[in-house]
Amino acid sequence: MSAVLEPPAELYAELCGLPETLTGEILGGVLYTQPRPAGPQAYAASALGADLFGFGRGANGPGGWWILDEPELHFVRDAEVCVPDLAGWRRERMPAIPHGHRFEVAPDWVCEILSPGTARKDRVVKMPIYARHGVPHLWLVDPLERTLEAFALREGKWMVVGLYQGDDVVQVAPFETLALPLANLWADGADAPAPG
Repeated sequence: MSAVLEPPAELYAELCGLPETLTGEILGGVLYTQPRPAGPQAYAASALGADLFGFGRGANGPGGWWILDEPELHFVRDAEVCVPDLAGWRRERMPAIPHGHRFEVAPDWVCEILSPGTARKDRVVKMPIYARHGVPHLWLVDPLERTLEAFALREGKWMVVGLYQGDDVVQVAPFETLALPLANLWADGADAPAPG
């Protein structure tokens, strides 16, 4: 059985002491910080979360999911603290949402909303962490490039299961029963209000 590790107390205290304008993560023993998301990233995360929240509750889908914004994932085996933009758990694996801020059950799906300042970290640092902890599905959404990349974990490695762009309507695992119009995720899309 693997030893359970916690991030060094002083490093975790530094993470907890960050101002509300910053998000912090402990990845590979290093504290990473980033500002709160910019408009296009916040819009994409909110729109996708809204579509999937309903799906998880049984609207336009089978239900049986918890879909959450920015949960604090504690991968205690490696003392990592990750904060994906969105994460989802099948309710049979996590029957109840924890009362505290720590989520120690690895999600069944994570989504990172890419920005110029986070794309490298999301791809190079966080994707291997999610794979190591057995997260079966990962999406990368880039609202500036208007793309969605979908990955599935196969034998410990990420395999591309779909590359989508622009106004595609996608049905992709683990939410393949939902027809998701990507145009809904882009803040500069047709349904965005015209500049006044």
